[in-house]
Amino acid sequence: MLWATLVMSVREVRKNALRSFLTMLGIMIGVGAVIAMVTIGEGATQKVRSDVGALGENMLVVSPGAARRGPERTAGNPFQKEDVEAIEREVTGIKALSPTAQSNTTVVVGNQNWPTSVTGVDDGYFEVRGYKVELGRSFSEVEAASGTPVCIIGKTVRDNLFGGAMPMGQRIRVKQVSCLVVGVLASKGQAAMGGDQDDVVLMPLRAFQRRIAGNNNISSVYLQVESAEMTSSVQAQVEDLLRERRRIQPGGVDDFNVRNMQEIADTMSSVTASMTGLLGGIAAVSLLVGGIGIMNIMLVSVTERTREVGTRLAIGALASEVLLQFLVEAVVLALLGGILGILFGLSLSYAATQSLSLPFVISPGTVAGAFAFSAAVGVIFGYLPARKAARLNPIEALRHE
Repeated sequence: MLWATLVMSVREVRKNALRSFLTMLGIMIGVGAVIAMVTIGEGATQKVRSDVGALGENMLVVSPGAARRGPERTAGNPFQKEDVEAIEREVTGIKALSPTAQSNTTVVVGNQNWPTSVTGVDDGYFEVRGYKVELGRSFSEVEAASGTPVCIIGKTVRDNLFGGAMPMGQRIRVKQVSCLVVGVLASKGQAAMGGDQDDVVLMPLRAFQRRIAGNNNISSVYLQVESAEMTSSVQAQVEDLLRERRRIQPGGVDDFNVRNMQEIADTMSSVTASMTGLLGGIAAVSLLVGGIGIMNIMLVSVTERTREVGTRLAIGALASEVLLQFLVEAVVLALLGGILGILFGLSLSYAATQSLSLPFVISPGTVAGAFAFSAAVGVIFGYLPARKAARLNPIEALRHE
């Protein structure tokens, strides 16, 4: 009986194809909007995590800095070599460490110039930050120890200073220092905060301190922790050690900060997830509108087919069979709308993620949930018209004009 009812329902849907399609349109738009919003949100979340991960895996950034308490701001003194050595010696769980010093300046080649960030680093910087030398080589031990003015440039700097020419062996002027280019970094693209990770010039830390900065100050220390589970423990150890070394009293304001990149990724992912849920909830409202459309058209259908229903009841059809027929029709409309909505939503989200340079992430749970919800809409909003049809009096139904 169920198969016969399903066939009859499909026949009724095909009989009024245009009306059925317009009825399904509300469900299609609702399901498509939910899938599109959730898929785009999932892509944005994955993009955030990927971008933060590109800054460095399991990374902590320790920097002297202004700690704020109310309207007052306390400036922190720069780190020194002894601070870095103490961290390396006394903090457990560190896989790699790199002290850095940085300055924003303009680099010059011939009649070309480009404002960029010049950073003094040691060999650990490449491992901690995930930078790879694509062309040329890294700094030698002799160059790092003696402070030789050599540099490795990012792709953005290369493109703006050298164009398509080979930069290795060329010299660039950093402030008043002539620096030999020995390598080019592989491209890392935009960072999670919007900065260009390829717009950089790297020098040996000792060379930067002597020739560019004119002091031995260290502006940041990058730490790579052995595992993600240990980041909080290592962060606490570093904070305790620096409070002790910088003689900060219990309850006092820290004049440094330790940023946990995993916490930043989690926070940003939480924000994007909340926005995804909000937008998905708003889009789901259109499903209710589609459900109301189904209920409306099914009520019209019951009115149009009153004599048919009366005839069936008069020759012995059960009220439950009539109810099932109209209920199945409503569910068929909703499911067909749901299938079209899934295709529409995936197509829309694919186009959107490609235009926004986001990963296209299909969530099977979301697709299945949207399909199941469309079926539920058909049952819920189709029940009232189906019950009305089942409760018709056969004699009055046969008299209906």
